[in-house]
Amino acid sequence: MHHDAHQHPRTPVSRRRLLAASLGIAGLSMLPMQGARASGYKALVCVFLYGGNDGYNALVPLDAERNAAYRSLRGDLALPSSSLVRLGSSDFGLHPALARLAPLSNRLATLHNVGPLVGPLSKAEYISANGRGPAVPGSLFSHSDQQTLWEAGNADLQSRTGWGGRAAQTLALTNPVVSVGGNGRFGLSTKAVPLVLPEPGDFFGAYVREDYGWDPLVLRRQALEALYAQTPEGPLDATFQAQQREAFLMSDRLLKLVQIKPGDAGSNAQIDAAFAPVMVNGALTTPLARQLYQVAKLVLGRTALPGDRQLFFAQQGGYDTHSGQIGDNALQGQHAGLLKQLGDAIACFDAAMQATGMGGAVTLFTQSDFGRTLAPNSSRGSDHAWGNQQFVLGGAVRGGFYGNYPALALGGPDDVGVEDWEKQGRWLPSQSVDQYAATLLRWFGATEGQLDGVLPNLRNFGSRRDLGFLAA
Repeated sequence: MHHDAHQHPRTPVSRRRLLAASLGIAGLSMLPMQGARASGYKALVCVFLYGGNDGYNALVPLDAERNAAYRSLRGDLALPSSSLVRLGSSDFGLHPALARLAPLSNRLATLHNVGPLVGPLSKAEYISANGRGPAVPGSLFSHSDQQTLWEAGNADLQSRTGWGGRAAQTLALTNPVVSVGGNGRFGLSTKAVPLVLPEPGDFFGAYVREDYGWDPLVLRRQALEALYAQTPEGPLDATFQAQQREAFLMSDRLLKLVQIKPGDAGSNAQIDAAFAPVMVNGALTTPLARQLYQVAKLVLGRTALPGDRQLFFAQQGGYDTHSGQIGDNALQGQHAGLLKQLGDAIACFDAAMQATGMGGAVTLFTQSDFGRTLAPNSSRGSDHAWGNQQFVLGGAVRGGFYGNYPALALGGPDDVGVEDWEKQGRWLPSQSVDQYAATLLRWFGATEGQLDGVLPNLRNFGSRRDLGFLAA
């Protein structure tokens, strides 16, 4: 089993701008934003939590038996029961930093113990394989490798594509995956890269329109346009030129829409009001809030991106909480700060979708490298694990809990640790990334044959291809 000691998040600014520049992303003209739901329109919004979110402190059991086991095994990391926010009438409580999600329980689904799998895998089979081999995902507990497996959705560490990008290609979407969180693997296909957009108020990079006026950039764009207009020398050259021309056209359509900030002329009052809880003096206060504000504008102004299906990618980093995960109380520490940003941003995004009539057409879901050990380490933190909790939010979501919550016993039936030092609460997933993605994509419009093409290991799970958390 490979253990990578460092987190490898996608850098959200410099690499995003570099990719934007390589695609020729430039100034765009705005199309009017619309409030009414387009017939048949659907959007999926992935929020990737880089570093490995501690999902077993994001949602905690409140029933007496499991809560006692949780408090005993979590030690210094255990959240006081009095601090937890009960989710609906269930026996689970949210971390208090996620309190804004509690009123949304009717359209908030939690997936218990989901992670990368090649196929159904028992603890006995895992131990027999010594934690490796064709039936076991590779390089478990490594940030970069597990990020690849989550984003690729095919248990292949050599994958150059992501399941979002493959879905866009297989479903013949008219636009690529739109990323507001950098150039993660999720949106890559064999024929396209994501359309990487900056934060509200930012330019697209070097290739501005003439009416922005800085001569060196104008001359650079003119030179590139002349270059891309030349007769291609071969199929690779032709493909590259076509991508560049399309990037210029897309940028000319999107610039003014992408640039709008809260309170600007042309901003949408309903979206601005929905995001008010994450603003100070009219400015969005966190990177994730700015990303999801951007997505909300693009959903409402969806005619700027052709087609009635859109895939979006956002991200939040910093979840590698090996130390300082918890402070002197439940609302202090590194993890609480991250969850506060997460819960507030996605609750505001949901409010924007509800206010604009798009709630039933948009589904937001989380992914993360892996879960974290139930047992704490000696630095008031937790270490790399496997199965994790994930959240899905949207008007089409059947609120509730899906999958089997692990037995809270170190070395127990769900803990893959064998030697005493390994028995730390690294849960063997009971649900796979493939099943999770398939449920999302089936709602999105994919046929069973298309799902098999996008998610090649899905057939290994037999008839259990839909986890049931989305209405048709």
